Amino acid sequence: MAGRFVATPELPGSGLLDFQAILFAAMKENIELLTGTRGEVDLASRALVRGDITVQQVGQQEMVQVTPRSPQGYLHSAISGTDEVASLTALRALTNDVQVLANDLFRTRQALDALIKNLGG
Repeated sequence: MAGRFVATPELPGSGLLDFQAILFAAMKENIELLTGTRGEVDLASRALVRGDITVQQVGQQEMVQVTPRSPQGYLHSAISGTDEVASLTALRALTNDVQVLANDLFRTRQALDALIKNLGG
């Protein structure tokens, strides 16, 4: 929904002091530029109003914590000098957590891109 503005009336030709005429003319021009009624080609000075901006809700983040590593790791001192190697189950849980995080990030980027597009015109 675009902003709605009332037309700015023309200034009277007489009855104003010089400083008043200059002040009112500047105010009228600024109001017309801000409301997009001045005829500015690129609308660079047009004000954004609440109805001009639409944003999709990001919603609740799905990933709230990383699945803990399996306590039943495998002992194997020959792998990189460590005493324990995570199980396949723990690796799969971690892979799933990373995918959930990637999905959350993708949705957040979509919402941010939509907002930037709205603000950019």
